[in-house]
Amino acid sequence: MPFLQIYIGIILFVLGACMGSFLTCAADRYLAKESVLKGRSHCPACGKTLTFFELIPIFGYLFLRGRCRKCGAPIPIRCLFTELLGGLVYVAVYCKFGWSFVTLEYLLLFSALLPVALIDADQMEIPDGILLFLVVVFAAFFYPHGNVKDRAESALYGSVLIGGGLFVISLLLASLLKKETLGGGDVKLFFVLALFTGLGQGLLLVIFSCIAGLLFALTRRKGREREFPFGPAIAAAALFTLLAGQELIDFYLSLIL
Repeated sequence: MPFLQIYIGIILFVLGACMGSFLTCAADRYLAKESVLKGRSHCPACGKTLTFFELIPIFGYLFLRGRCRKCGAPIPIRCLFTELLGGLVYVAVYCKFGWSFVTLEYLLLFSALLPVALIDADQMEIPDGILLFLVVVFAAFFYPHGNVKDRAESALYGSVLIGGGLFVISLLLASLLKKETLGGGDVKLFFVLALFTGLGQGLLLVIFSCIAGLLFALTRRKGREREFPFGPAIAAAALFTLLAGQELIDFYLSLIL
């Protein structure tokens, strides 16, 4: 029923926006060496505790006009962006996979990738705890996919060939260029994501990550260091790959077969 689908979409958008708000706050607290679970949300500039209405995703930012009501300090625009992104991603996953265990699996996956992108963008670090969480998510939803043997083989080939291959390439390039070309956290993230994508979509993930990384690098300000975080590009590529990768593969195969 269309009405039911619209209702579910609205609920998921609100849930995704709330999750985006929470995960952005959690990432900021991680970067500030604060407890993620303890303490009320507050303005980082003046310490003012935020009220319920100020914490409403999207509307809170618009209501405050992007500034703290007490001290006037600007609220980072990424707060609004991640809330909107969270809502849109949750709706997109539902539209793609319907009401299923796969939907729940990918909602957890994409939720974990948001703090990965935020933390790596700020600190050039991908926390091992989030990577471990993704492995747990993969293991928890291993059986609902149906054919256990096929998924096990897909995950094995993907993780070993994609993650292992990138690890070897990074070592060779580091030896030839005498500098690090791909961080250990990036390699581990590729390894974990390849469990979900398998080999075919895993290759697309690498290609899309390179394209996204190049675009991110071109938008960086002049004069900044040449090194840049790769985690946000990988996260964006994973989102695109898992939502549209199989359709692109099928379209390409239809052209050559």
